[in-house]
Amino acid sequence: MRTTLPSGTPAELVRPDGEPTRGLVIAPDIMGLRPLFDDHVARLAIEQGWVVCAAEPFPGREDLSIDDRLAAVHDLDDARVLGDLAAAADATGCEQVGVLGFCLGGMYALKGATTGRFDRAVSCYGMIRLPEGWQGPGQAEPLDLLAAGHAPVLALVGTADPYTPPDAVDALEAAGATVVRYDGAEHGFIHDPSRPAHRPADAADAWRRTREFLTGG
Repeated sequence: MRTTLPSGTPAELVRPDGEPTRGLVIAPDIMGLRPLFDDHVARLAIEQGWVVCAAEPFPGREDLSIDDRLAAVHDLDDARVLGDLAAAADATGCEQVGVLGFCLGGMYALKGATTGRFDRAVSCYGMIRLPEGWQGPGQAEPLDLLAAGHAPVLALVGTADPYTPPDAVDALEAAGATVVRYDGAEHGFIHDPSRPAHRPADAADAWRRTREFLTGG
């Protein structure tokens, strides 16, 4: 169901039947909340028995085009975005809460791993270093934040993804993340079956690893 975080940011929240085993916050890709992520929230809540909440990254600007969203990342403020992710964690009502992000959300999953609010973080092709056009006064470098300490991190990346170049992936691994590299996979190969980059077998493996990692496997 749609809900609103204390900041006014829209979020999707689903509670499973019965006693939940943990909470999960999903940080969507750059296109934000939409039926695709509503489905992910509901599926993970039902299948895993988790309380799952996903927050819109561009509140009040949901109608932005993809080009405008790419340009607007420069103006995002970590304090606001990470504050919304923490509020989404609070909305689950669970003590143990993980964070799972894709693309832009994967970058924020890496940053979220450093906040102390999340016990585990999964980043699916999240930006490890800020692209030049995204660098702004409110944006910290993910690797700089991770250097100060972080919760366990699982990073799922494709070797053909220009947003996660090999040197950045190696640096992320050196910072303590568990990294799984999918040979030949491009950006966005996991979460959206409608994308040309989608790779069903690799996506199934990535979802399996995500579930196992978030449950402590």
